[in-house]
Amino acid sequence: MNKNTVLGWATFIMILMGLLLIGLGAFRYSEISGWGFAATGVGFLANAWVFNALKGRV
Repeated sequence: MNKNTVLGWATFIMILMGLLLIGLGAFRYSEISGWGFAATGVGFLANAWVFNALKGRV
């Protein structure tokens, strides 16, 4: 595996985890902790976006 493949898999895993955390925050935890789960999920999606942007440049 080269660097681009590793970044592609990292992006995929980060997107899955981000969506999972947002889903947990929306459906499982409806109180204050849900906001934290959703905010962390958005952070994971932002990290995945950065990894995807770096894929061709590293």
